[in-house]
Amino acid sequence: MTVDVNKPLGDLVTQNPNRAPIFDELKLDYCCNGHRTLSEAVSTAGLNLDEVVATLDATPAPASSHESVGVPAENSALAHDIVDTHHAYMWQEMPRLAELVDKVHRVHGENHPELAKLKELYTYAVSELDPHMTKEERIVFPAISKMEKGSPTGIKSFAAPIQELRDEHDEVGRVLKEMRDITNDYAVPEDACGSYRMMLDGLETMERDLHSHIHKENNVLFPRVLELEQQLAEG
Repeated sequence: MTVDVNKPLGDLVTQNPNRAPIFDELKLDYCCNGHRTLSEAVSTAGLNLDEVVATLDATPAPASSHESVGVPAENSALAHDIVDTHHAYMWQEMPRLAELVDKVHRVHGENHPELAKLKELYTYAVSELDPHMTKEERIVFPAISKMEKGSPTGIKSFAAPIQELRDEHDEVGRVLKEMRDITNDYAVPEDACGSYRMMLDGLETMERDLHSHIHKENNVLFPRVLELEQQLAEG
């Protein structure tokens, strides 16, 4: 069955997570702008819609189970999965990459002035992500679990905190794009040492993980939470 070009990018990735690397390669934002339809996103990017559809059609889906697709049926389980998979990865990688970015800037900064800006952007991204993930883990995600169990959440409505988290995702997405731009799509310079290569590889891997991470929250978890809250309000 051919891909529906009128479906949002986020829905297409939820249906088949193997499409995510293709969207990354084509620079089609399926996480922060996952609400855009495939047709709209491809047109804006100046790509050939038929070619993109053909590539997506040729991409096999993983085995048809919630576990393989990466989207647990319960909101609380999905939140736990995000913490155990993506947050755990970020808590481990952020300090490691900070050291690499600093080292590469010190050693290669004279010949690569763009590294000063890269260090500034990375430091800013971490300063945004740290409190963002902490807020999710300590406040929002526990409240989601409580609502699912029918317990008091301590939150009047999820609309405002979820919008705040979405806005923070947008800001991180903006910074990730700028980091990719100034590194020329994480191209390895001819004079790059091992640490330089490790830094670029680590940053690109983190970018892809954040795309998946943000997609699961923006396009799957948050809409489901708001829908459940509405259902409970209607009794």
